Amino acid sequence: MMRFSLHCDQSHEFEGWFRNNEDFDSQTARGLVQCPVCHSPKVSKALMAPSVTTGRTKEKIAATMGEAQRKLLDEMREISRKVKENADYVGDRFAEEARKIHHGETEERGIYGEATKEEITSLVEDGVEIMPLPVLPEDYN
Repeated sequence: MMRFSLHCDQSHEFEGWFRNNEDFDSQTARGLVQCPVCHSPKVSKALMAPSVTTGRTKEKIAATMGEAQRKLLDEMREISRKVKENADYVGDRFAEEARKIHHGETEERGIYGEATKEEITSLVEDGVEIMPLPVLPEDYN
């Protein structure tokens, strides 16, 4: 995840988390990035010094977020926790296992793991129902 310092056309400053520059550009072009203060969709990146990650990243992230963002992040953490508690981790065999379940070749159960972009595209095209787990800031530490 990448953290960007952002500002809106009303000069409000805030931060946002994105997988990469392309995600920021795509979401901004679709009007999905808005100022948390005035809700303006006219948002751009501000100059930002690189950050150094420490063991207190979760607390730092929470301190820079608005209440709605903190609540959403907590909800995403809870979703991720529940899935991991109630599903089998299959690692990089996710696509293979998902197909076996879809075709009835193995028992139906919840699974999670990793898959390439190509594998995900192929699963979706074949009608296999999947949902990505939220990627959390602490997953990169």
